[in-house]
Amino acid sequence: MAETPKRYAVVTGSNKGIGFEICRQLAAQGITVVLTARDEKRGLEAVEKLKASSLSGSVIFHQLDVADSATVASLAEFIKSQFGKLDILVNNAGVSGVAVESESLKPSPGTGESKSNLSEIKLTQTYELAAECLEINYYGAKRTTEALLPLLQLSDSPRIVNVSSSLGKLEVNNAGITGAIVDGEALKAAVGAASGTGGAKINWSEIMTQTYDVAAECFQINYYGAKRTTEALLPLLQLSDSPRIVNVSSSMGKLKNIPNEWAKGVLNDAENLTEERIDQVLNEFLKDFKEGSVEAKGWPSYFSAYILSKAAMNAYTRILAKKYPNFRINCVCPGYVKTDINFNTGYLTTEEGAESPVRLALLPDDGPSGQFFVRKEVSSFEEE
Repeated sequence: MAETPKRYAVVTGSNKGIGFEICRQLAAQGITVVLTARDEKRGLEAVEKLKASSLSGSVIFHQLDVADSATVASLAEFIKSQFGKLDILVNNAGVSGVAVESESLKPSPGTGESKSNLSEIKLTQTYELAAECLEINYYGAKRTTEALLPLLQLSDSPRIVNVSSSLGKLEVNNAGITGAIVDGEALKAAVGAASGTGGAKINWSEIMTQTYDVAAECFQINYYGAKRTTEALLPLLQLSDSPRIVNVSSSMGKLKNIPNEWAKGVLNDAENLTEERIDQVLNEFLKDFKEGSVEAKGWPSYFSAYILSKAAMNAYTRILAKKYPNFRINCVCPGYVKTDINFNTGYLTTEEGAESPVRLALLPDDGPSGQFFVRKEVSSFEEE
């Protein structure tokens, strides 16, 4: 009997949370997994934790900052020299892009009750936070994917899964950076209050601060970071017999959350969708953010950069799936998972959250591609 060929996977942003659990579940299937993190010490500690689990596959650490092209190129070269191909890429790294003020989450004076209205919680969105959010959540995933595509093309069954996150019943993300500064204690108090009042909405204006810098970082990590990583690894994925790309995305990236009709139209035009058109939407948003006209121009009021970065990631998933029909490339919202990014306010465990991305990473060759999943179910890119 012929020996089953070895399979190799890369999971970005995987030293903790959902990414860590995805590594564990893939390694449990006998797959060799490269765990990545920006911080080398934390990454190595995560690998040691997994090694103590007696997994059938092996887990190796490699440093990766999806916003840094040099580390992306280094990862691609490492995969090429060590394994010669790549079978699975899971784009999980990301940031939220907002800032939250903790004082705003404290009980209202004289009531002793935590605030449950999002409009009462201080959320600050700045240009810097928004730009960072787009850079990481979209461009980071994009550059990582592009770097690894040549390796994925060497696989017999390449798989790409873009991991997203759900708004959850309280409209809070759990994957990537949010593109705003969020006050954790205030968020916990608001979530607790909302949970006890039949799901009352949180007033994000008193929890979150959005700045231009954080928004820009959000784009750089959540989109451009994933994109550059993907591009760097594509040559290796192309060497796989079963290439898979999984993009961890978010239900917040559904087009119904973007009031701007022009942007919505561009991102929903699957036939004419290009990377350049995605860039046009993101650049227009940042221009309007810098000019202070986010709401006036019809952009989302809260978690603006995060929503845009995940919508971009979803659109990029569709472009890739069309360009590489032999790959299985999907994006997934794992649900509202209890992780550091939402200050552990989620209701799903990391084990439960990782199940859906892992399932997509292990799809059969005739499985779906170019789809958006909310946990195990196929969902629309536009509505619920």
